[in-house]
Amino acid sequence: MTDSIADTPAAPPADAPAAPAPSGAEAIRARTDEAVSRVSSVVFGQNLPVRLMLTCLVARGHALLEGVPGTAKTLLARTLARTVDARFTRIQFTPDLMPSDIVGTHIFDPRTQDFVVREGPVFTDVLLADEINRTPPKTQAALLEVMEERHVTIGGKRQAISPMFTVFATQNPLEFEGTYPLPEAQLDRFMMKIRVPYPAAEAEERVLRRYSTGESAHESVETAVEPVFTPTELGELLGAVGTIHLDDGILKYVQQVLAASRDSEHLVLGAGTRSGLHLLLACRVWAALAGRDFITPDDVKELAVPVIAHRLILQADAAVDGLRPEDVLGDILNRVEVPR
Repeated sequence: MTDSIADTPAAPPADAPAAPAPSGAEAIRARTDEAVSRVSSVVFGQNLPVRLMLTCLVARGHALLEGVPGTAKTLLARTLARTVDARFTRIQFTPDLMPSDIVGTHIFDPRTQDFVVREGPVFTDVLLADEINRTPPKTQAALLEVMEERHVTIGGKRQAISPMFTVFATQNPLEFEGTYPLPEAQLDRFMMKIRVPYPAAEAEERVLRRYSTGESAHESVETAVEPVFTPTELGELLGAVGTIHLDDGILKYVQQVLAASRDSEHLVLGAGTRSGLHLLLACRVWAALAGRDFITPDDVKELAVPVIAHRLILQADAAVDGLRPEDVLGDILNRVEVPR
């Protein structure tokens, strides 16, 4: 429905005092909404994945983006990187990709008659690892080591990478032929697994209309999307996240959810302690981006599935019955008493 003239607010008088600029938590919420809005002007209908990805960026966590081909996962990561003024690099993972193709190597420079370092694509701020499950375990391990250690070793020399280095790794949920699924220990390194669904009908119609006119969203990212945050501001925001109040009842609630997953008859492997640490950090960032200085039980419920579900392993009979880790976790969240 379009706005009528009667619904349009009247302009303030010319001599009216200017409205005070938002500050503190309100400013963070306003800028977060603006960042999501700018990404949504390029990628339609994916607001929740955008907010989850932004949470990972601030928390310095990594995320798996799971969705069928054509759901704009690459465009999402690239546009989000633009809104935080970050360097963006993409690697297409293939079966012949080598660890040196990721971290870099020494090459001989005939001009200096010496070996020099050729930096790999991990020397960036935001890295899209496209179809990470299509490359062999040795190459996957090289990237996951950089994700964990945030440094690379080339020729025996340790080199630091960007402090905000964040990996968004994509994988197709349906194709298994010619893939190398990530083992459980490596999946545990990802703070979140974010599902990127098909857009709603209205959003999909907007995509079709845009491309039918010859416009390319990929070409408009650099010109149409202006940064909202800087990498320095994201670092400062992460530093302030520690001040977000964590009630003791929330902490116990998270621990009880972890314990209940380990006792579930439907799971071979429950949630480990690292998943609880990731969940609490994600909740703190989520609350900060929402303009709050405290965590609520709803934050835990909203983030539990993207943070925990990909770390759970179903019993064989549960999988045969059609259960998913998300279903088991949802049942646990419903059974564990919520703190008041």
